[in-house]
Amino acid sequence: MKAFWALVYRDIRLSTRVGGEAMTLILFFIMVGVIVPIAIGPDSKVLSRLAPGLIWIAAFLAMILGLDRLFRADDEDGSLLLMRHSRLPFPAVVAAKMVAHWVLTALPLILATPIMALLLAMDFAAWRDSLISLLAGTPGLVAFGAMGAAVTVSLRRGGLIAPVLILPLSIPVLIFGTSAIGESAGRSSAALLFLCAVSLMAAVLAPFAAALALRLSED
Repeated sequence: MKAFWALVYRDIRLSTRVGGEAMTLILFFIMVGVIVPIAIGPDSKVLSRLAPGLIWIAAFLAMILGLDRLFRADDEDGSLLLMRHSRLPFPAVVAAKMVAHWVLTALPLILATPIMALLLAMDFAAWRDSLISLLAGTPGLVAFGAMGAAVTVSLRRGGLIAPVLILPLSIPVLIFGTSAIGESAGRSSAALLFLCAVSLMAAVLAPFAAALALRLSED
């Protein structure tokens, strides 16, 4: 476990050394909340009705921005090949990079949800539901993103192809994530349970699928 968390810390430290990535994601996320009221008008009832879908779309698009850096930098400098032959099983290496990626991409967006709630005229209950749904669903988006990034890591323009590959896989997460921020308590609870199930299944299977894709790309 020490090697696992050391790898998580390494990826976070390398990313924060460059700086600005988390702020870029947050600004992109908030820009949706700024642009939409300008485009459709300041009607608070319309904004609050559209807010769940807008938050999830903004989160999905923002997380795609950092997808290409998940494996590509380590693949180009040879670090990924060394990790493949380390004591830590390769699926565990991929899982560690997924955890670091979630911390660097999803967590800043979750912390920025109060600003989005103000911009989209959400009440406290809707903001609370959006916070919970993002906590439950973003690991699934990271898992699907890891699989897409692994498949395209050896392609020159993989950063453009990966979002196209993961979009069909991410649709259930977006549907259940949006439905979990609803007015009906029963419907919201059921959607949240489905969201947790999809996210958990994706997070469990993605390290093995991504590790296999990375091995095939190196061979």
